Amino acid sequence: MPDREYLPALRFDALTRLYDPLVAFTTRERAVKERLVDLAAPRDEDRVLDVGCGTATLALAIARRAPGTSISGVDADDTMLARGRTKARRAGVDLDLNQAMAQELPFPDDTFDLAVSSLFFHHLQTEDKLAVAREVRRVIKPGGRLAIADWGAPRDPLMRLASLGIRALDGTSAVDNREGLLPQLLEQASFDRVAERELLRTFFGSMTLLTARPG
Repeated sequence: MPDREYLPALRFDALTRLYDPLVAFTTRERAVKERLVDLAAPRDEDRVLDVGCGTATLALAIARRAPGTSISGVDADDTMLARGRTKARRAGVDLDLNQAMAQELPFPDDTFDLAVSSLFFHHLQTEDKLAVAREVRRVIKPGGRLAIADWGAPRDPLMRLASLGIRALDGTSAVDNREGLLPQLLEQASFDRVAERELLRTFFGSMTLLTARPG
């Protein structure tokens, strides 16, 4: 069990069973994750880490795109992981899903060719965002890649209004994302070539897709 406290993805354990349908409905999940996998460009020989993997939707999308990848996922919520394991078993996909805090990844240095994350960083306070980014940097091999999809700075009044829902759900932890600070935090964690690759409009605001390389 993780030593640190964490909040369930929807803040309350009782809502975990609603996570997949709610995310699919409100975040344009299929389009976002397909585009994120495009940007991540997984290769069959890659070792892949999904940070904050939840119910493993993104990990399974990567496995479908590149069946030869070896995929590990990390999440603090074992209820979410149990759902992910069930989904992987039904899909006939072997995933290594681990209960752990992302601030203390249970892997040696330079383990992974590719790290991905979807709708995870906005849950974290600023200092934890930076700590997680540094841990991800530690476990990515030189020449590896990082691809993230998460809430970003709204670019128009409608998206600013929509983003208030995430602020209400996640409180001050979502402020960094809403102010567009996630790329700067990645750079502070020694990532290089940090780039916003795409911005998608959703029910809860602007979804930013980022890529980066270990510096």
